[in-house]
Amino acid sequence: MAEREGANSEPVDNSVLVLNQNYEPLNVCTTRRALVLVMGGKAEVLEHTLGEWRSASRVFAKPSVIRIVYVIRRPRPLVKLTRREVFIRDRHTCQYCGIRTRDLTIDHVIPRHRGGKHEWENLVSACRLCNHRKGGRSLEETHMRLLHKPFRPVASAYYILHQYLDTYEEWRKYIPEWELGAEQDLTPAAAS
Repeated sequence: MAEREGANSEPVDNSVLVLNQNYEPLNVCTTRRALVLVMGGKAEVLEHTLGEWRSASRVFAKPSVIRIVYVIRRPRPLVKLTRREVFIRDRHTCQYCGIRTRDLTIDHVIPRHRGGKHEWENLVSACRLCNHRKGGRSLEETHMRLLHKPFRPVASAYYILHQYLDTYEEWRKYIPEWELGAEQDLTPAAAS
C-alpha cells in the first residue's frame, strides 16, 4: 500500500488509537497495522483522519481510532522505573526548590549508602544545585524539604497516551481522564 500524495497528505505512519471491545484504550499502532486489523475483520474503524491509502485495487480512508471486535484480556500496565518516567511524574520540576527545567538529575531521598532503595518512593527529580547541596546526606541533615512525597505512578490511559492528545484531538472522547489532565495520574492520591 502506498500513500496518495497530495496537498493534505499526512506522514505515512500516522498513529492510530486501538481500543478494546469495551472501548478501553489498549495501545497505539501505525496506520498500516490498523488497516491490516480492519481488513482481517479483527477491528472496526471508529474515526478517520485526513488522507487515504491506496493499494493496487482499493483506496482506504486513513483510520485514526479503531476498536478490536473481541475482548483482549491483559494485565494492567506498569510504569517502568526510568529517569524519564521520574521526570514526567515530577513534571520536570525540582522537588526541593520547585524550579521547572529540563536539566534535572535523580536524587535518592534516603541515600543508597544509608540503606535507601532505588525505587519510586525514594527517587525524586532535583536540579543540579539542590542535588549538589543535598549530596549524600539526609533531608534532616541538610534542612531541606520535599515539595511532594514521591510515589509510584499509575499507568492509566491518560498517563500512557497524553503525549498524543494534542495532535489527535479526536482521541480525547475515548480517554476518560484527558479532561482531568495530569492531575489525574500524577498525584499521590491517584497512586493509591
